[in-house]
Amino acid sequence: MSGRTTRQRAAVLDGLTHCHGFVSAQELHARLTARGVSIGLTTVYRALRHFAATGGVDMVRDKAGERLYRPRPGDGHRHYLICRHCGFSRPLDSAVVEEWAERVTADTGFAAVEHTVELTGVCTECQAASRVDDGQPVKVSKARLSPS
Repeated sequence: MSGRTTRQRAAVLDGLTHCHGFVSAQELHARLTARGVSIGLTTVYRALRHFAATGGVDMVRDKAGERLYRPRPGDGHRHYLICRHCGFSRPLDSAVVEEWAERVTADTGFAAVEHTVELTGVCTECQAASRVDDGQPVKVSKARLSPS
């Protein structure tokens, strides 16, 4: 990760490492303040935006469009399949997506192309629980998020 590491950025990154799976900026802020860290919500958003831009965290959107973050496990760009009911996330082998992005870049002449691919579905546990996808935004249940 590039850029100056401030006390606030270090606190945000440390807070993320103590979360299991993806969390929202609001949830991370609440967890940090509950641990006695004095940090503003705006600062948490800025730090997360910085880490997402520099490759330190993965960012996805839940069904309602809220951005969720977690520390990036290892190097490289990742793609996930996310349950739209419980929030469980599973990393995908994204070689096909990366090859496609490189081909589009070469074919169009664009430079510095970035991409985000998010696949959502209903995990096997939610299917077994007979939860029906009604098309309504679903609040992510942090209890079922996958460990980092």
